[in-house]
Amino acid sequence: MLDIRFLRENPEIVKENIRKKFQDRKLPMVDEAIELDQKRRDNQVEADQLRAEKNKISKEIGKFMAQGDKEAAEEAKKKVAEFSKRLADLEAEAPKIEEDLRKIMLVIPNIIDPSVPIGKDDSENVEVQKFGDPVVPDFEIPYHTDIMERLAGIDLDAARKVAGNGFYYLIGDVARLHSAVLSYARDFMIGKGFTYCIPPFMIRSDVVTGVMSFDEMESMMYKIEGEDLYLIGTSEHSMIGRFIDSMIEEPTLPLTLTSYSPCFRKEKGAHGLEERGVYRIHQFEKQEMIVICKPEDSMDWFHKLYSYTVELFRTLDIPVRTLECCSGDLADLKVKSIDVEAWSPRQKKYFEVGSCSNLGDAQARRLKIRVKGEGGQKYLAHTLNNTVVAPPRMLIAFLENNLNEDGSIRIPEALRPYMGGIELITPRNKAEK
Repeated sequence: MLDIRFLRENPEIVKENIRKKFQDRKLPMVDEAIELDQKRRDNQVEADQLRAEKNKISKEIGKFMAQGDKEAAEEAKKKVAEFSKRLADLEAEAPKIEEDLRKIMLVIPNIIDPSVPIGKDDSENVEVQKFGDPVVPDFEIPYHTDIMERLAGIDLDAARKVAGNGFYYLIGDVARLHSAVLSYARDFMIGKGFTYCIPPFMIRSDVVTGVMSFDEMESMMYKIEGEDLYLIGTSEHSMIGRFIDSMIEEPTLPLTLTSYSPCFRKEKGAHGLEERGVYRIHQFEKQEMIVICKPEDSMDWFHKLYSYTVELFRTLDIPVRTLECCSGDLADLKVKSIDVEAWSPRQKKYFEVGSCSNLGDAQARRLKIRVKGEGGQKYLAHTLNNTVVAPPRMLIAFLENNLNEDGSIRIPEALRPYMGGIELITPRNKAEK
């Protein structure tokens, strides 16, 4: 959410930013917000003047009564009544003006960083850098669920009966691999100096609207019927929400946190071959990283965060690339975002396994996350988040890139301590389940 003062003083900059995001339908909202803001301020000025005049005349009533001037006293009382009625009208109108203005401000997109490439959608995202050599072996790579089934590691049919499409049972070595990756990611981030957290997996509506746009909320979040609670789509929501309406002492910054959670998403409109299996699902687990810092440090942290994900994937022998999100692919709160994509030797292309975002002060403004600096100066913090790993999607890249011709899976050295020291997962007969 933008600062209303910035919008008031720079309407053309805000409109141009909307155009860069190809959201022209929102252009009239800028003028609407300015009108509402002006009305709010005019009403406040009038209300303050009425209170002052009311107080002044109220004091005069006693004076008139003491002087025996009943006519003047009655006239003064009439004025006080008129002022009181008008003041009541203004006070009743104020909350609606505030709410109407807030609704508009919540959907006007944040100002993107000047370095963000301009494009309509994710087809115009820009490759930044590749890490590792993408290899296509001289044997066929099966579809990821076929690999898992040969390892007796997945049961989709039972999951459909129990929960419907978009769910799964992971079993045996595949389930163990899933947990091992998360544990490795946790310790990897702790090694980078991050504090490990497990947050609540449900959040209230005021936190939801504080951390994400309405479009994201509608497409992602599951509402708990009859309660003011939503299942989280990522632990970032709960982790940033932890600091709602707080004052952080500047010397404690940056706050660097890594969190584990299950994630729940509607994933509307997901279909097609590559959406099957465990690629796009309603429930998964994730290790996340979150940073709260001073504004001048946020871009440095942005580059650090996605570099950590790249480093982790390379320790697991998975080639990756970074892809900068163009203006039209950025969610409304984001200033800048980079996706990390892993190599798929089966598809012979990269696919998304994580996303790093700098949200500037947008979340902090909505949630009132402030910093107390030197001399008592107060300002809004900057917030960032990034995926460390999100299996089981990450498992797709892991299995494909570590698959041997005989169907076995090589365990990279970094992961072996989390897999009981084994170096290889071998296929099993289904009867062995």
